[in-house]
Amino acid sequence: MMPYLGHGVGLRPKHYPRVWDGTARADWFEVIAENFMVRGGRPLAVLERARALAPLVFHGVSLSVGSTDPLNEAYLHDLAALIRRFQPAWISDHLCWGSIGGHYVHDLLPLPFTEEALAHVVARVRMVQDWVGQRLLLENVSSYLTFTHSTLAEWEFLATVAEEADCGILLDVNNVYVSAVNHGFDPVQYLRALPAGRIGQIHLAGHSDCGVYLLDTHDSAVSAPVWELYRLAVRLFGRVSTLVEWDDKIPEFEVVCAEAERARAIEAEELKEADAVSA
Repeated sequence: MMPYLGHGVGLRPKHYPRVWDGTARADWFEVIAENFMVRGGRPLAVLERARALAPLVFHGVSLSVGSTDPLNEAYLHDLAALIRRFQPAWISDHLCWGSIGGHYVHDLLPLPFTEEALAHVVARVRMVQDWVGQRLLLENVSSYLTFTHSTLAEWEFLATVAEEADCGILLDVNNVYVSAVNHGFDPVQYLRALPAGRIGQIHLAGHSDCGVYLLDTHDSAVSAPVWELYRLAVRLFGRVSTLVEWDDKIPEFEVVCAEAERARAIEAEELKEADAVSA
């Protein structure tokens, strides 16, 4: 569905100097699209340098595809312009909502998993893809509450949106694990229910254990249970471009890259074992 880029890292301002001097070496970079929706200046210059080093992918946080607000046409116009200029390998955003009455809460809020919400999201994803002229990957978010009137499991909702809107899935393995612990569902069942042909990218990240719940903080290395769930994802979905997110308490560039290399090694191990079994 999407080109295989290998194992990348999220590009954050702390590591911009490594982009400038050409030492930021990774298979590919994912950048937060909104940080580059500007007229000019250093951010766009950094992005030009990054594109010369490795392929780019745009990851959005403000689409608010599940909101009942009208789609933000100014936002989509700026996103489409950024896509035309930098030609990312693909674009992604979140299966959530984050705006109401024209005001953004700057958070990724969960949806009720109902037939009504499903039809609403499918229609809006189709409109977004028509607007920007590119297929969208939707990411499952971590969540800390559920709606009593949901009639579908989250994985059923996500899979159906992908099929009916003809979009892809950005599978965040850490978010699956965080939500599974918080809500008491089986993360293995979640992964097994997803359509393999729709998985275009995988996210890995760290989280924080707050005692009675897990919090998706992206401020530490990937945990052991998430690595195990990633192994299952590789067995189920094969070779999928995988990225490590690290957004707080950001370490040196080499530390983030070491996490990406661990993901690469796990992928190689699982694929080798699968080949041996099928031989």
